[in-house]
Amino acid sequence: MDFRSRKLAVALLVAFAPMAAQPQAPAAPATAAAPAGAKTFSQQELDELLAPIALYPDALLAQVLMASTYPLEVVEAARWVKANPGLKDKALEDAMQQQTWDPAVKSLTTLPQVLAMMNEKLDWTQKLGDAFLAQQADVMKTAQNLRAKASAAGNLKSTPEQTVKTEKEGDKTVYIIESSKPEVVYVPTYNPATIYGTWWYPYPPPYYYYPPGYAYGAGLAFATGVVVGAAIWGGCGWGNNEININRTNYNNFNRTNISNDRFQHNVDHRKGVSYRDNATAQKYNRGADAKAAQSREQFRGHAEQGRQQMQGMDRSQLQGQVSAADRASGQARDRAGGGDMGGRPSAGSRDAGSGSRGGAGASTRTAGSHGGGFSGASSGASTRAASSRGSSSRSSMSGGGGARGGGGGRGGGGRR
Repeated sequence: MDFRSRKLAVALLVAFAPMAAQPQAPAAPATAAAPAGAKTFSQQELDELLAPIALYPDALLAQVLMASTYPLEVVEAARWVKANPGLKDKALEDAMQQQTWDPAVKSLTTLPQVLAMMNEKLDWTQKLGDAFLAQQADVMKTAQNLRAKASAAGNLKSTPEQTVKTEKEGDKTVYIIESSKPEVVYVPTYNPATIYGTWWYPYPPPYYYYPPGYAYGAGLAFATGVVVGAAIWGGCGWGNNEININRTNYNNFNRTNISNDRFQHNVDHRKGVSYRDNATAQKYNRGADAKAAQSREQFRGHAEQGRQQMQGMDRSQLQGQVSAADRASGQARDRAGGGDMGGRPSAGSRDAGSGSRGGAGASTRTAGSHGGGFSGASSGASTRAASSRGSSSRSSMSGGGGARGGGGGRGGGGRR
C-alpha cells in the first residue's frame, strides 16, 4: 500500500476505531424495511395522489399512469414541447419517431397541458408512478372510489365534452368516462378538495394543478378539445384492475407492430430513477440499487458519528487512536497473509513479488506505529520522514517483477 493510499486508510480507521472499540447496536437502515405484507402507500396517500386525475377520461387516465413511471422522460418531453410549440398533427407524429422516450411519454406530447402539469408537479408524478407500479390494483380501485364519490356529490355527469356511464364488470359497478368525440380529448380541470364532496381527511388533498385561465368553480371545467388522433392508445380494464392497449392506435402512432395488449413497464426508460420500495426494485432487477443506496446512507451515518467523536479529542488522544488503528490494520494484514491485495495475489506475484510486498508491508507498519500520515499534526520533520518511507515502499514495489512492475495492475495491463 503506497503512502497516499495508506494515509486515506488510516483516516478512515481513525473515524471508525472509536466505534469498533466497543460493541454497539447496528445502525438503522435509511428506510426501515416494511413489515411483511405491509403496503408502500396508505389509502390516504392513494386518495391524495389520484384525486387530481381520477375524473380524467379513461384513455387519458391510463396514459398518465403509464407515463408517470418514467419521470425523467416526462421532464425531457415537457422541455421539448416547450421548445417546439408549433409542431402539430403529422409533423408532431413524425418528430416523435426521432425521440427515444417511452411511447407512453411520447403520446402526451399531443396534450401539452397534461405534460406541463406532470413536469411542474414532478414530486407528485414520481409518487403516482411508484404507487402504480407497487400497488396497481389499489390505484385502479381508488380511481373508481373517487369517481363514485364525485357522482354522489352530483359532480360527475355527461357533458358535451364527455360521456359518463356505469357498467357491470364482474361483481362490481364501474364508472366509465369517455370523450364525446373519439379522436378528441377534453382535459378536465377541477378542485380536488371539493369535487368529491366534503374531503374525508383532516387536510385537503395537497396535489392540484390549475392551468392558466382556469376559472375556479365547484364542478368540472374543460380546456379546448385537442385532436389527438391515434396518439392516445391507453385504456382501463376496470374488471381486472389493469391498463389495456389499443393496438391499432399504438401501432399507427408509433409506426410499429406490437401484438401485446397489456401495459408492461420498461425499466430501460426509468433512466436510473430509484423505485420507492424494495419489492418493486427487485421485480425490475434493481434490488442492488436499493441496497447500494441503503449502504451509502449507513456509511454516512457512521462517518458522521466518527467525526463527532473526533471533534471531542485532543491531540494526544487522536495520536493514540492513530496508533491503535495502525496496529489493528497490521494485525489484519498479517492474518490475511501479509499482502495488500486482500490475500488474493496472482500466481506471478506469489513467486516474484511476494518479497517486495512483504517488505513494503513491514515498512508501512513500522512507519504507521509512529503516527503514519497524520504525524504531521505534531512535526513537519516526521511528516517528511513518513513521506520518504512511503516513497521507499513504492520504489520496492515497482521493481523486479513485483505486483505492479510485472503483470500487475499498472505495469502489464492487469486490474487496477
